Amino acid sequence: MPTRKKTVMFASSFLTCVCSFALVCVALATQHWMSSEVRFSDANSNVTVSLTYGLFSGTCEQFITGGLQVPEKVFQVADNLSSTEAKSTITAIIVILVLSLLSSLLSSGFTCTNAVSNPYQTFLGPIGVYTWNSLCGIFTLIAMILFPVNIEENSLSVELALTCLPIQQTHDKSVHSYGYSYWIMLLIIFLNIASIVIIYCYDHARYSKKKEQERPIENAPKDVILF
Repeated sequence: MPTRKKTVMFASSFLTCVCSFALVCVALATQHWMSSEVRFSDANSNVTVSLTYGLFSGTCEQFITGGLQVPEKVFQVADNLSSTEAKSTITAIIVILVLSLLSSLLSSGFTCTNAVSNPYQTFLGPIGVYTWNSLCGIFTLIAMILFPVNIEENSLSVELALTCLPIQQTHDKSVHSYGYSYWIMLLIIFLNIASIVIIYCYDHARYSKKKEQERPIENAPKDVILF
């Protein structure tokens, strides 16, 4: 059976991994990744399309000069993208977050196993926890980078506005605001770092204690050792 200290440390790490897993699920399921105000204009009128969307679905509203408002419409992100590059990037983000979800799940399993037992295999110990938490954090960071790149490089909000509500005007300007579904990923990275730090503190303390136990033998007189 593991020591009380090991159980407490790995149980704490397990909680951070479970929270990370839950937050990845929230990020995938919610549509508050981006809120955009996309403005179109011509010689006679101005139209503003308000968008709120995530990786799978979103909503859009149209406001026309003079106070006229078109009712809110729900749309599917993938169905409204004609650009292959934009659609491929969204798909890549989803795949990366699924990999992050699996890494977080494996890390939860490893920490739970170590909290209740002493695995014989080295990889099932701290090394495994370091590996899966690091992968989860890296995958999440890549997703955080790819999403704004898709917004800026592929004009994702403009394309969604054009396909969601048919508009024959010229794009004027866009204002973007990242929602909580996007910033949740930053918290996921922090949780993975926290999990690694907790296990590192335990592993380092265990290593230091082991060295202290070996030191009396190293410092003992040679004749005593021979005896």
